[in-house]
Amino acid sequence: MCYGKPDIGYENCSNMVRERVGSVMALWRYPVKSMLGESLQAVNVTERGLLGDRGYALWDVQTSRIASAKNPKKWAKLLDFHAAYVEPPRLNQPLPAVQVKLPNGDAIASVSPDIHTMLSTVLEREVQLLSDVPDTPSLDQYWPPVEGTAHQDALTQLFMPAGTFFDSCPIHAITTATLAQLQELYPDGQFAPSRFRPNVLIQPTSDAPGFVEDAWVGRGLQIGEARLHIATACPRCVVTTLAQQGLPNDLNILKTTAAHNNVIAGIRLTVVQPGVICEGDAVWLEAAA
Repeated sequence: MCYGKPDIGYENCSNMVRERVGSVMALWRYPVKSMLGESLQAVNVTERGLLGDRGYALWDVQTSRIASAKNPKKWAKLLDFHAAYVEPPRLNQPLPAVQVKLPNGDAIASVSPDIHTMLSTVLEREVQLLSDVPDTPSLDQYWPPVEGTAHQDALTQLFMPAGTFFDSCPIHAITTATLAQLQELYPDGQFAPSRFRPNVLIQPTSDAPGFVEDAWVGRGLQIGEARLHIATACPRCVVTTLAQQGLPNDLNILKTTAAHNNVIAGIRLTVVQPGVICEGDAVWLEAAA
């Protein structure tokens, strides 16, 4: 490895060439799927992503699906909930309890015997808060009428990676350059990072505009102690259009992404080498020499 080397420019690391392409501007973990999460200054990255990320999810008893804001006709209200661990998760230890702040400001912990009843009452559907992943977990995904998406005004079933509450890859990142580019294309929109629910927000070293991370797909990233593989670009969904944290419903957020970048904004990553990453860490793009 090349840890401890100067974090500017290019360098050789055995048969690997690295270029510093940015720095970590912010980190987020989402303890309960589709709820608002918690900002972090540092976090352990494991083979399954950020430690504790999507550690819990709601189970819709009627449909036997995971509750997700991807089906906003049922679950848009989840983005009015906020989830945070009562203490930081630890490596090789069971997940700690999570505290859920309800839309009215009340809070309840996952260890409360009333947790399922209270969440069901607020959501007006019978749900259970899970930390154990069911066999073959899946969720319903609504596709709004946006040209360029795989479906329009349709509901499909998304099967999730076995043993996880993730939609696909365990880590999602996006650059400030992509958000700025989308903002320029649609000035009336509000392209706050929270609409895209990234784990890592990257500030590029270059001021060049555009969807810079699209060109990184297939290569490696090193951030702090962790090495990641950029598996795919990240296609966006209806969640980016939903109201949350003072942001309005705005279908043009997704329409802009579809019209100008094939519905892509950000990247999906898998973990090659676990380790700690911190806010402010350099982001290195790796390629074979």
